[in-house]
Amino acid sequence: MCGIVAYIGERQAFPILIKGLQRLEYRGYDSAGVALFNPAEGETEIKVYKRQGKVKELLDFSTGKSTQANIGIGHTRWATHGAPNHINAHPHISGNKQLAIIHNGIIENYDSLRMALEKEGHEFESETDTEVLIHLIEEIQKKEAVSIEEAVRMSLSRVIGAYAIVIIDKTAPDRIIAARKGSPMVLGLGESGEFFIASDASPIVEYTKNVVYLNDEEILIARDNGEFVIKNIGDEIQTPFIQYLEMEIDTIEKGGFDHYMLKEIYQQPKTIADAMRGRINAKQGIITLGGINEFENRFLNADRIIIAACGTSWIAGLIGEHLFEDLARIPTEVEYASEFRYRNPIIKNNDIVLAISQSGETADTIAALELARDRDALLYGICNVVGSSIARMTDAGSYIHAGPEIGVASTKAFTGQLVLLTLMALQLARKKGTISSSYFFQLLNELENIPAKVESLLQNDAKIKYVAQEIKDANNALYLGRGYNFPVALEGALKLKEISYIHAEGYPAAEMKHGPIALIDENMPVIVVASNDSTREKVISNIQEVKARKGKVIAIIKEGDQAIEKLVDYAIEIPDTEEPLSPLLSVIPLQLLAYHIAILRDCNVDQPRNLAKSVTVE
Repeated sequence: MCGIVAYIGERQAFPILIKGLQRLEYRGYDSAGVALFNPAEGETEIKVYKRQGKVKELLDFSTGKSTQANIGIGHTRWATHGAPNHINAHPHISGNKQLAIIHNGIIENYDSLRMALEKEGHEFESETDTEVLIHLIEEIQKKEAVSIEEAVRMSLSRVIGAYAIVIIDKTAPDRIIAARKGSPMVLGLGESGEFFIASDASPIVEYTKNVVYLNDEEILIARDNGEFVIKNIGDEIQTPFIQYLEMEIDTIEKGGFDHYMLKEIYQQPKTIADAMRGRINAKQGIITLGGINEFENRFLNADRIIIAACGTSWIAGLIGEHLFEDLARIPTEVEYASEFRYRNPIIKNNDIVLAISQSGETADTIAALELARDRDALLYGICNVVGSSIARMTDAGSYIHAGPEIGVASTKAFTGQLVLLTLMALQLARKKGTISSSYFFQLLNELENIPAKVESLLQNDAKIKYVAQEIKDANNALYLGRGYNFPVALEGALKLKEISYIHAEGYPAAEMKHGPIALIDENMPVIVVASNDSTREKVISNIQEVKARKGKVIAIIKEGDQAIEKLVDYAIEIPDTEEPLSPLLSVIPLQLLAYHIAILRDCNVDQPRNLAKSVTVE
């Protein structure tokens, strides 16, 4: 949520900022703005342009205005403190008009700081915590007679909360100051002494592949002569670690698809294969996950695995629970990271805490890891973004290698997470001897076949679109599944809610009789994931119960299952596979169904209302 982009160098900053903000639109936002400073032309004021709405509205508003500048900061805001409007939009200016700031995160003690500053004569235009922070920096800079970087450092030692900030000071036009705690920030090292700063790498990759990811409580001073320094909040100089971005510019373009979400659904044959690449050899029966190998004894002797995650990643964790317990016989619990640390959980030093997060920046998941670290558990991470906070704070982990996921509703990241969880469970099961050698090879060979089966499954898109047309006007929907496919039902319901705004719930099919069956009538579509042999007869009974109450049934079935096909209103076939791998196939038609329903309802599938891609604040 929220997006930051900044530039200092020889180029014109405004086009870089606008393009960068457009690259960050997927994060979710309700207003956008820029601050520009052009001392080379003798300007003495920082120019600020900001509007409620999309970046396009900011661009239209700026047309005809002065945008010449070699220093600039830009921001897309997702409202927390204060309503989404022009006044609360970023950037914010200090009372003396000397400083401008953009900020991701939340300053929790802003109210007490604001009252103290008001007593000193400060007046505020907005309702935001961010304006309070820039006034605090102004006050310290004035009272202590210190440089802007020192004023920022001293101010941050007084704030409570999360932040990623970038500041320009018109009296120090040769530098940009940035800092982070709990919100991501990356520095791009450009040519000819230029610097790019952003929330993630997507606005930077077009200009440079050399980046530095800032750590918590680090402050960056980037100068227009090509020099930069990073200090911690204790004023100690840090040694930067320069990384090379593997991301390519075409991975953040739509590539001919109407929407990023559709592109990412269709990328899954490749991204599933990429998640396995270099990690398995089915013929030789080899699985190699570096993080598991490094801590093999801890995993093999663990009392339990605790999975902490949010949203779609939490649902992936539920499937992981099935995999770890079914295959590797390791007790596993799945926790909402947002609730985990608030109930004083029991965590022992022989536990593994496994964090799952697409972005690697989910605030609640990071907080859960911090709690687990304090109790000496082994921390393992599964995430998509190289250099992210979770990747850096865990003892070991694995990247899913799905490439940038721009659509807010996760698709390819979810299936990538499932691949990693499957590989982990199989590797541990093989080491523990909890599955037969023949079954291990069977699963491994079938896992290698999954990308091709997803490819064939995507050919059903026309039929799925037809089904979407038939149920697009529903106000509610019920998703049912059993065993490995119960979490898939949860994921299908979540996707429909996220992007089409239809109320939907996922349930274990057997639980339908314990409440939800009261809702079923001829207007209620019921989507049943019925592709597992072990629960097939039970699911057939559940379908008959729905049909007896005039419910409209859409079933996800194995190819050739004519018995279920005759029972239901619409059947969508998926290729046959081993049951532990079935979620990798059964989720695909549910993704497409949600997508087509959302399009038919004229919803913004890539940027659903009120949602952000990466939830970096509580």
